[in-house]
Amino acid sequence: MKFSKRVDRFPDEIFASLNKRKIEMEKEGKKIYNLSVGTPDFETAPHIKNALIEAAKEQDNWKYSLRDTPEMLEAVCSYYKRRFDVKITPDMVCSCNGSQEGIGHIGLVLCDEGDTVILPSPCYPVFIAGANMAGAVPFYYPMTKETGYLPRLSDIPDETAKKAVYMIVSLPSNPTGSVATEKVYDDVIDFAKKHDILIIHDNAYSDIIFDGVKGGSFLSHPGAKDVGVEFFSLSKSFNMTGARVSFCIGRKDVIAAFRKLREQIDFGMFYPIQKAAVAALTGPLDMVHRQCDDYEERRNVLCGGLRDIGWNVPDSHGSMFVWAPVPEGFKDSFDFCMELMERTGVICTPGSSFGPLGEGYIRMALVLAPEKIKEAILAIDKSGILKEGR
Repeated sequence: MKFSKRVDRFPDEIFASLNKRKIEMEKEGKKIYNLSVGTPDFETAPHIKNALIEAAKEQDNWKYSLRDTPEMLEAVCSYYKRRFDVKITPDMVCSCNGSQEGIGHIGLVLCDEGDTVILPSPCYPVFIAGANMAGAVPFYYPMTKETGYLPRLSDIPDETAKKAVYMIVSLPSNPTGSVATEKVYDDVIDFAKKHDILIIHDNAYSDIIFDGVKGGSFLSHPGAKDVGVEFFSLSKSFNMTGARVSFCIGRKDVIAAFRKLREQIDFGMFYPIQKAAVAALTGPLDMVHRQCDDYEERRNVLCGGLRDIGWNVPDSHGSMFVWAPVPEGFKDSFDFCMELMERTGVICTPGSSFGPLGEGYIRMALVLAPEKIKEAILAIDKSGILKEGR
């Protein structure tokens, strides 16, 4: 069977490879500490679950929805006003089956084959996959230790900016855990206006920011609605990863085009999931705030504990991830991750999965309770891997 050249643009999915070895190790009876995938382990709030359950009892809710219900669109609008003090209207909102799917497909709306797009590096893998799917050519702007893992627009040549169609900004960053300042967003908006670039902001982690900083929305900044859209997800804030609820929000003409694409490939979000989304968006947020505190405690335990055993891992400032340098003595991030898994049962994601500048680091997810994180750190210390290297 001959497959399309498009398929060759995509490498093997790293999370699937890690999960396969995890399953094998579990069958062998080995203790596992899975810090690879960012799936929250906190409980979904009862009012969200109950909304889905009650809606699922109604037979009419098992039909094609074919659209985002007015109730859900209004819930998104009211949430953005309540949470971010941003006024949006229903024609500025389109749902998608998680930000992964949305960002993976939006390039098909915006790009023709060979167009230039601007991506951060390191970045979440779907940013690269989405560009590849659209046949676009990525230019990577560095998000490195030297820049505080923030965009430095001077690193983008004028000739690249002039021909670019869109630029992705993702803050708080997955994988680096960096958090934007107000100036970063204002500078990005000015940059987009100057070069006629659409900004796509991935805002999955606005509710997971540490050290007293409060997360916001790119769309709250003057001019943002003219130059950009934002993907907002219920996955991490409300522990709804499996429900796949996300929204593309912002510039109306982009939203209309994105909706047109989605209507070709999707018959709409399951009604009970839309009801659950409404419950999340209109319900209390106290558990979201408590959860942020819990993530911060985990960050402190993980980063502080690793430093105590001789691994100089800096504190993450936001997101549910920690970006850790590969210890000396290992040739690359994949090599280190595999040996770490075999010797300690601790599963992390190699930085090489996050684009050209990811090598030399690994990503750890804050998805274990503090006592389990302490066990993982003890396993790493006892293994001697930090002392021996290779």
